[in-house]
Amino acid sequence: MNFIGIIVGFLIYYRTKSFLLAIVTYYIVNLLVKQFSNNPNANNNNRRQSFQQQYQQQNSNYYQQRISKNDFATALLVLSASVMKSDGNPLKSELNFVKQFFQRQFSPAFAQTQMLAFKDILKKNFDLQKVCESIKKAQPPQQRSVLIQYLFGIAQADGHVSEAEVQTIHRISILLDISSYEFEQLKAMFYKSTNNAYKMLGIEKSATNDEIKKSYRKLAVQNHPDKFAQMGEEYQIAAKEKFQKIQDAYETIKKERGMN
Repeated sequence: MNFIGIIVGFLIYYRTKSFLLAIVTYYIVNLLVKQFSNNPNANNNNRRQSFQQQYQQQNSNYYQQRISKNDFATALLVLSASVMKSDGNPLKSELNFVKQFFQRQFSPAFAQTQMLAFKDILKKNFDLQKVCESIKKAQPPQQRSVLIQYLFGIAQADGHVSEAEVQTIHRISILLDISSYEFEQLKAMFYKSTNNAYKMLGIEKSATNDEIKKSYRKLAVQNHPDKFAQMGEEYQIAAKEKFQKIQDAYETIKKERGMN
């Protein structure tokens, strides 16, 4: 067992409250310690060359192996690439969305390394089921829901969420065991219409005013940002966005119905 990796991962989690970053850090430290142990006499240049060669491998099996070790950074990039390629060639606006997300969540050096790897990932096809299985085993439903929200953010980066992108995200949500109710709610966050406002609150348009109020209060309590205070920054940001969308949906329906 790599106690160094565990200790460093714990310290990262203690400082950032990001489980994702702690896991990634653990496996990076584990990899470096293993390399050093296997080559105690190797100099810095040899270790640097070995590290670079790993990132230069041009096959999907390399990335799939990293995913099997719960490397969520790579898993996120694979799923991101699937959404970006679903309606044609990836757009610069979508690439910038992913880049900015990684720059916010990780150190500059790590984010830069991941973006270099992303260029190769975009050229490959992957088994989404295997990727999602790795994520599903390590993340609770609440965090997997945030991941779907992140993917919709990529799709909307160019100002329009296409049907092909929706289908890809829907497939991923099924593989991640996200309920159809949760998926429709998240989908509704990225479309502005009265019908989607009802979907956002998880009710039918035929619902009474009292049913609407009851559903809104329930969702407001369940999704209040304070419930995510102990999680990483990425989850807090997503929670605040979803909470705001719930409030916006409620206000849209109130205005349409003339509710007090």
